Amino acid sequence: MLRSLLRLLLKLVLLLVVLSVLLVALFRFVPPPFTALMVERKLEAWASGQSLDLQREWRPWRELPDDLKMAVIAAEDQKFDQHRGFDVAAIRAALAHNSAGGSLRGASTLSQQVAKNLFLWSGRSWPRKALEAWFTLLIELIWSKERILEVYLNSVEWGEGVFGAQAAAQHHFGKGAAYLAVREASLLAAVLPNPRQWSASRPTPYIQRRAEWIRQQMRQLGGSHYLTRLKKQPGG
Repeated sequence: MLRSLLRLLLKLVLLLVVLSVLLVALFRFVPPPFTALMVERKLEAWASGQSLDLQREWRPWRELPDDLKMAVIAAEDQKFDQHRGFDVAAIRAALAHNSAGGSLRGASTLSQQVAKNLFLWSGRSWPRKALEAWFTLLIELIWSKERILEVYLNSVEWGEGVFGAQAAAQHHFGKGAAYLAVREASLLAAVLPNPRQWSASRPTPYIQRRAEWIRQQMRQLGGSHYLTRLKKQPGG
């Protein structure tokens, strides 16, 4: 009986591994129709007896503005062109900060955020973190850096039911993502730590200061020259 259960468990694990690899490989070329976070938000609304209309329109890499790409990198993951999914130095700093009793600080790269939002549920449990690491490794192995950023910008949450750059630009500024000005792009990036509480179109003084800092970082990182380096990454 025990051997049968172990064989069944092994087959299940192998099946899940194969399915995860195939799914990540598929999304290397096919736009994901939805994300796990979108499903989670729908279920949360349903459980609370509310309705939630999801807004999302996929835009390919060439239609996403460089200013928004750089703003997100400057705000969320400045070593995006250097790491292979995990910023070890940032993880160590976050662990030291949290163990010292400070407010919880994350160290997720853009790749980790894509893995979590696209495939997994919210939370800080060790099983979820282990799955996040697995999907992050697959994404970094199979996708190019440009593809990771493209999926991120088309999937990240930017308000209640607002997902992706196109929906965010329309919701907050009444225009398509391709027409965002650099200030608007930096405001969108500035609210990413808490997009359901902060608004890019109605920024607080803190968000305005953060957006200004993001624009400074964009210039220091080299702007479009940074994006050119992404093409030199494996798979780029």
